[in-house]
Amino acid sequence: MADTARRFAQQKLKPGYRSREAAGCIERTLIQEMGALGFLGAELPQAQGGLGADCVTSGLLLEEISAGDFNVGYLNLLVSLCGQIIATHATPDTSIEWLPQVIAGTALPALALTEPHAGSDAARLKLKARADGDDYLLDGEKTSISLATQADIAVVFVRTGAEADGAKGISAFLVDLNSPGISRSAFDDLGSRAVGRGSIFFDGVRVPRRHLLGEANRGFVQVMHGFDYSRALIGLQCLALARTSLDETWRYCAERHAFGKALTAFQGVTFPLAECETQYQAARWLCLRTLWLRDQGLPHSAEAAMCKWWAPKLAAEIVQQCLLTHGHGGYSSSLPFEQRLRDVLGLQIGDGTAQIMKMIIARHMTGAA
Repeated sequence: MADTARRFAQQKLKPGYRSREAAGCIERTLIQEMGALGFLGAELPQAQGGLGADCVTSGLLLEEISAGDFNVGYLNLLVSLCGQIIATHATPDTSIEWLPQVIAGTALPALALTEPHAGSDAARLKLKARADGDDYLLDGEKTSISLATQADIAVVFVRTGAEADGAKGISAFLVDLNSPGISRSAFDDLGSRAVGRGSIFFDGVRVPRRHLLGEANRGFVQVMHGFDYSRALIGLQCLALARTSLDETWRYCAERHAFGKALTAFQGVTFPLAECETQYQAARWLCLRTLWLRDQGLPHSAEAAMCKWWAPKLAAEIVQQCLLTHGHGGYSSSLPFEQRLRDVLGLQIGDGTAQIMKMIIARHMTGAA
């Protein structure tokens, strides 16, 4: 499966990496082709369109897709994260309605958690849902949402209890983003423009009670466990970008000559790359081990947090080193390093900052988790 994904990524995704940034979107036909080939949500149940594979397999597929186009890898990430949430916490009818579409690539999912005043402190949400007969009415704003202008549905975290209740007053809903009362705006970001971040506004949006994910007022506690999975996937997504950059840079050093020798003859050139290789391998194994722990039903929250803070940071450092090794050419937009560096920086913020991840690790190490 990984070999098939690699061929697809190199032949169909990599050539369009730069043009998708200019277009500011990912082609729907391409997404549906990925779905037809089984690249999206491979670990999700077969009965609902998935392959019933393990999380390690899904991670390897995401890695290959991201090596071709880092931003298309967001699709794998969001389908796996949102798909797991839907499969685990949605009612059977809601799951049957939406999950096959998400896996097939005909409905793009988003995860709507962050609000203008609440990023890392996610339990301070203010977007409200009030009961109205068999429905809920949603009012408020979500911001910094990946695929904000392209997504068809979203897992939306809302406050159904009092603000004083904190995380205990938060529920999660699956919301059709084509519903009346929803509007969206796009951000002008440094990178990952093909994915696009933005805000989603809810003005009396009616959501059926059956679209509640998990129990009312327990959505934050129940659904947030899925983030342990996505954090390991994010690690592989970022490291795939580093791997591609390293492969290109080793080839460049073998072909480029200075002072009568190939650049590979100079330790000042090769030693930094050797350090990058060592750190890359260690970080990749950590991500794969975290996914294996999940497959075995073993605790992996601390390991997932390690993946999330370290891999994006390391990937940015590796891409920067590769850019510098290419000299003035690397600094030019004629080579892809500048876009890769811009793209990978965002995942040092999204899905939890390094400081939050280190807090999670510290709590587990001290027994406070």
